[in-house]
Amino acid sequence: MKLEGIHHITCITADAAGNVDFYARLMGLRMVKKTVNQDDPSVYHLFYADEQGSPGADLTFFEFPGVPVGRAGDGMVHRIVWRVASADALDFWAARLGGEGHETERLGDRLRFRDFEGLEHELAVIESPDPPLIADHPEVPREVALQGFEGVRAYASQPDRSRPLLEEALAFESREDGWEARGERRGGLYAYDAPPPQPGLQGAGTVHHVAWASHDDEHEAWRERVQAAGGRPTPVIDRFWFKSIYFREPSGVLFELATFRPGFAADEDPEHLGESLVLPPFLESRRAEIEARLTPIENPRAASGVGGRRDA
Repeated sequence: MKLEGIHHITCITADAAGNVDFYARLMGLRMVKKTVNQDDPSVYHLFYADEQGSPGADLTFFEFPGVPVGRAGDGMVHRIVWRVASADALDFWAARLGGEGHETERLGDRLRFRDFEGLEHELAVIESPDPPLIADHPEVPREVALQGFEGVRAYASQPDRSRPLLEEALAFESREDGWEARGERRGGLYAYDAPPPQPGLQGAGTVHHVAWASHDDEHEAWRERVQAAGGRPTPVIDRFWFKSIYFREPSGVLFELATFRPGFAADEDPEHLGESLVLPPFLESRRAEIEARLTPIENPRAASGVGGRRDA
């Protein structure tokens, strides 16, 4: 029984419109779901991914308007690492980001930068057997596009505390620079760095949690393994597009185990994912109330009237 790498990464923003502009326009991702936080439906939950909305490329954001900018500290993910195909891709992104005033740092075959709220990303030239997870975008050629997650890096003052749960309960495999969750479909890395002296502050530009991909028929078994290892997992929660289990690993990072199905096409035409506000069935009766609280935002694809596909 193996987890299939990272399913999604959920972060926090204070500005949904700015978030859409950065990730769906500048970074070339596809907005695949525009919905609300199911635990606080007064705020958006926005999902960006590849063309199909695949686990492994799904970056999501809760919008909490007015929340201060946060700071990653001990027990928090501080960097999201994406795969790209080549050094030419790094050149492309350095120019594209720099052209809009975002500083970048080139470190060999890697490029680091932050979004407009300070969330740190790294693009890495990676040779991987995993299929690339690419979104179509008219300004981003496929050969330089983001290809899905390589992994995340977290701050931990005592990372050895996490070894039993990662290795024995979750079947992560030790790597030179951390841990890997690898199944038949994909793999994803999880690594630790020494924390800064300042305590962390959850806010805009920080990671809320990391979800690892579970096969549907193994989901409850993973929960039992986490519980047997001393973790405190939640019951299985039906998020409509996938089912979820949450718990904190011993170093403090909030983990989720999420299933592959039903997927984002369960309630939208795959050709028009993320173009309208969708609600899980249990919230549909509150649509008027919920829409009245949200600041309208538009998916760039719906606004342009054309899809992301390119000629040739």
